Amino acid sequence: MSAPSIPVPSSIPVPSSTPVPAGTPAPTAVTPPTTPPSAGPAPKAPAGGRLDWRLRFAVLSVIWGFSFLLIKVGTEAYAPFQVALGRVFFGALALLTVLLIRREPLPRGRRTWAHLTVAALLLNTAPFSLFAYAELSIPSSLAGICNATSPLWGMALSLVALSEDRPTRRRFAGLGLGFLGVLTVLGAWQGFSGLDAEGTALALLAALCYPIGWIYVRRTLASTPGSPVALTGAQLLVSTLQLAAVSALFTSAPTSFPLWPTLSVIALGALGTGMALQMQYGLVTEIGPTTAQMVTYFIPVIATTAGVLLLDEQLHWNTPVGAAIVLAGAALTQTRRR
Repeated sequence: MSAPSIPVPSSIPVPSSTPVPAGTPAPTAVTPPTTPPSAGPAPKAPAGGRLDWRLRFAVLSVIWGFSFLLIKVGTEAYAPFQVALGRVFFGALALLTVLLIRREPLPRGRRTWAHLTVAALLLNTAPFSLFAYAELSIPSSLAGICNATSPLWGMALSLVALSEDRPTRRRFAGLGLGFLGVLTVLGAWQGFSGLDAEGTALALLAALCYPIGWIYVRRTLASTPGSPVALTGAQLLVSTLQLAAVSALFTSAPTSFPLWPTLSVIALGALGTGMALQMQYGLVTEIGPTTAQMVTYFIPVIATTAGVLLLDEQLHWNTPVGAAIVLAGAALTQTRRR
């Protein structure tokens, strides 16, 4: 959901049977969700004119892949905190509209909202702000690739935080391969010359926020009643309040609202952080979590392509090669024994 975290993409507090959407990095590097066995054939797309899942999968990949370009354009006119604020505000508005149409209430309980406050900070407020600040000095394509390291961080953290998640040699190999890819992207053999260290560090820190947040959600909100849409809408609502307070303290109100940066922030929130989650839920229900979260692997490819073609960002050979190595390592960390 940069998703998102995202989520990267935006991540969501959902029961353990539902994966965090790939707008932010998929959390299966920690523990993959399980689905009940089916005795019949694979489910088909419901009737009534619904688009084929492959087309929706492609649309979702494009939406989340373009998120980093939209962040870059948004920061041309707005402070990073304001870009993050607009992102969660319009995302919350989109999901709350869905809840209103469904006549579905928000979660209840002081304890639930307390956990949602922490989840919003870890999965939305912090990473969205960090990615926006990072893109002040690094290309959107590099931010998209940094986002793809989240499953690697998740696998490393799961070895410490989740006792039931047993490491394997294959997953250790994937972790090592993934971070080798990171070094390739950053041009380590050249001494990281020409690289903005601060911006890159902020983007990697943003990617780290997602698995930390997901582990917290799994420990505190996995059994919370309510649909994923209601929980996510509540989480984005809390994040909106957090970022509104931070923006009021550390930024000045914008004096103008240029067209393209404003539209970019609106699209980033309403499409990339709001309605894309709805699309992801439908894919998970229809084709299962394993296939649905493969969208994660297309995000850095699309982010890089968009940055090069639309923003004239420079692309050196080590960027796509390193990104491919990162994705291969992330895929290995998500494989597990039968």
